[in-house]
Amino acid sequence: MFSKILIANRGEIACRVIQTARTMGIRTVAVYSEADTHARHVAMADEAFLLGPAPSTESYLRSDKILDIAISSGAQAIHPGYGFLSENAGFAAACAAANIVFIGPPTGAIEAMGSKSAAKQIMSEASVPLVPGYHDDDQSDATLLTESEKCGYPQLLKAVAGGGGKGMRVVSNQQEFPQALESARREASNAFGNPDMLIERYLTQPRHVEIQVFCDTHGAGVYLAERDCSVQRRHQKVIEEAPAPGLSDDTRKAMGDAAVRAAQAIDYVGAGTVEFLYDTDGSFYFMEMNTRLQVEHPVTEMITGLDLVEWQLRIASGEPLPLTQAQVQITGHALEARVYAEDPDNDFLPATGVLNYLKTPAENAHVRVDTGVLQGDEVSVYYDPMIAKLIVWDADRDRAINRMVSALEDYKIAGLTTNLSFLHRLADSQPFRNCQLDTGFIESHQALLFPENQTNTARWLAIAAACFTASQQQNNVSPNDPDSPFNTPDSWRLNSHYARPLTLNYGNGNTARITLESQGNHYQIRVEDQRFELEAQQLNDRMIITLNGHRQTLDVSFNGEQLTLFAGAEQFSCQRHREDFSSHAQDAGNSLNAPMNGAVVAVLVEAGAKVAAGDTLVIMEAMKMEHSLKAPHDGTVAEVFYQEGELVDDGAELIALEAED
Repeated sequence: MFSKILIANRGEIACRVIQTARTMGIRTVAVYSEADTHARHVAMADEAFLLGPAPSTESYLRSDKILDIAISSGAQAIHPGYGFLSENAGFAAACAAANIVFIGPPTGAIEAMGSKSAAKQIMSEASVPLVPGYHDDDQSDATLLTESEKCGYPQLLKAVAGGGGKGMRVVSNQQEFPQALESARREASNAFGNPDMLIERYLTQPRHVEIQVFCDTHGAGVYLAERDCSVQRRHQKVIEEAPAPGLSDDTRKAMGDAAVRAAQAIDYVGAGTVEFLYDTDGSFYFMEMNTRLQVEHPVTEMITGLDLVEWQLRIASGEPLPLTQAQVQITGHALEARVYAEDPDNDFLPATGVLNYLKTPAENAHVRVDTGVLQGDEVSVYYDPMIAKLIVWDADRDRAINRMVSALEDYKIAGLTTNLSFLHRLADSQPFRNCQLDTGFIESHQALLFPENQTNTARWLAIAAACFTASQQQNNVSPNDPDSPFNTPDSWRLNSHYARPLTLNYGNGNTARITLESQGNHYQIRVEDQRFELEAQQLNDRMIITLNGHRQTLDVSFNGEQLTLFAGAEQFSCQRHREDFSSHAQDAGNSLNAPMNGAVVAVLVEAGAKVAAGDTLVIMEAMKMEHSLKAPHDGTVAEVFYQEGELVDDGAELIALEAED
């Protein structure tokens, strides 16, 4: 067994590997970028080495530098995690040449599965069922268009390299194909350095079911049950669960046997995942194989009681598989929700910012949180915006869902936009509870998952006003003279209560004017034309509120003038209003602004161009995903402020647009 390993990754997966290595008595070496100087994985490791600047191309993708650090630090093996270099055959080969063990499959297996088109050919020879489509080498526009017409619609254009939803487009008809091909190629080239595409028939109601496989250096292979990863947005997984609900024992065995057959066809070693599309008639088709540990591996760990990272380390050191297929046991049901910095109400655009407030559910035998961040850390534009993975287990699926819903209510984050409320609605929705699963689940249940705002905004604003005032009173009281008249909430008015005005900003540019009278912990508040009487008492980062006889305890986060309130799965943020008379603020309606931090990959218009509402003007990239920015109204482009390749901040004005008279 190894005595020291290097983890060529960051975030929660680096922390996850360090945790298992520590229990096995293995010393760990971390690597980090300048942006991750104070990251959790750096603090957890026994040693840590700086790679370079924040961009991954100058840090976590510097295979030469990572290998030099491994050699100089005395590491005997490198764990690549997932993403970055985890499926890079060149890096695996370089490790072998340097006599460093790559904790993953052999170079040949990575190469075989790294090209989705080559993988499909191998799977066909191994009698693994395939979806109809095109996966040959001729990548000319004419050939791809011809094969697209042969395949039929709808179809999926998919990058032959990489994964994670990047370089993928659903094409509904022949007219959409040219633009979809151009966009998918560009995204694939930027993300993987390879613009080649394959085409496959797009099943309209498939489930995404994948098999966890392990193979050792002695020729043995097993599958550790299956996971259902059907609930996705932009072809990226949102909630995963194991085992997959509703599969018959025969289907489970047939799928598992096919997965092991697929792995052994390429002389696989280590942890891998064979992904299938499972159709409504019970048939299944090979989709791809990921030659690494998956993000969602914890749900398999929860139902098997196994540590998959430990298995990886043991197999990489030459040990045989710890269990035979007959010895693998499954108990209960597990779910994983990916907690992301993103805005579900704005097409899941990635978000950036500082985790000003972070409170996670209590961990126990039923609840687990895998994360690489702490309160005060920043989610930057440079890396994937996943904050954590929330994993739950219980005796059956219904109980596990209840655990997930409860745990999501206990998860509190302020400082940036997250998908926590969306995850709660999804996990608690009746269609999800009823196993109405397919890869179009989110699109099929838009009204349920994205309801019109039913928040009682006036009530939240009244509570917020009381919280601001209670906090201010508590902070202003002098401990040496608590009875001073200057500490009283009525500002030392005689024979009257002072109705103090307060203006709060909330939502998307909304402003509310509030008046408030207070006497001790009692408040009379007027929000526009509504009146509220309530009591408020602050206890550290909690506020006990009694409103109309309803007493509840809220988690509260103050960050300067910004206030965030948490009540179960609900969250409300507002801030004290400050007038902005700048010309930028007043002219914002005639501009196109960046919706997030990112890079400009294409500017499709020039100054003087006439545009119509809905025309795509700029294409941005954030976290390796493209986002098209469209004209908000008809008009003329007055000025273009950024060009292709430039980095922009969230809210930056990209184009000045003069409206049509």
